[in-house]
Amino acid sequence: MGQHATSAGFAGLLLPDGVMAELPAFGREAVLRALALAASARLDLPAFQLHERLRIREALGSTAFGGGAAIPHARLPGLNQCVAMLARLPQPIDWQASDGQPVDIVVLLLSPDNNSADHLKALARISRTLRDPATVPALRAAQDAAAMLAAVAGETRVTA
Repeated sequence: MGQHATSAGFAGLLLPDGVMAELPAFGREAVLRALALAASARLDLPAFQLHERLRIREALGSTAFGGGAAIPHARLPGLNQCVAMLARLPQPIDWQASDGQPVDIVVLLLSPDNNSADHLKALARISRTLRDPATVPALRAAQDAAAMLAAVAGETRVTA
């Protein structure tokens, strides 16, 4: 990962063209399927395998982070580094969050299956960014993918 990867936020983890200003999915399963397809196209990995790993992880417990965000994640063979995608949903959906809030911001994290340390560090970076009180409102207010990218890079501030 380059120098940008260690800067504010988690922008350095995002795949090229990995920010979707509107992911047209209206249920948790549909979101997981759509993210698996999108990541598959960018990583040249089987969509079925990605989707199955995400479903298995989600079955262990909701990956809803709270505050309207979720971080579905999986570890996969064939990856050499952690990568992420960011999506905003057109309407909030039930993700069985512990705070009861529906989710409209989703960060997909995919990690190598043999590197738990990097996986945990990437999860921490994403959760730290989403915990920043300005980030999620900035993601919701963003006009496009570029503005969403700026928000997770710590370059845009919107107060709630």
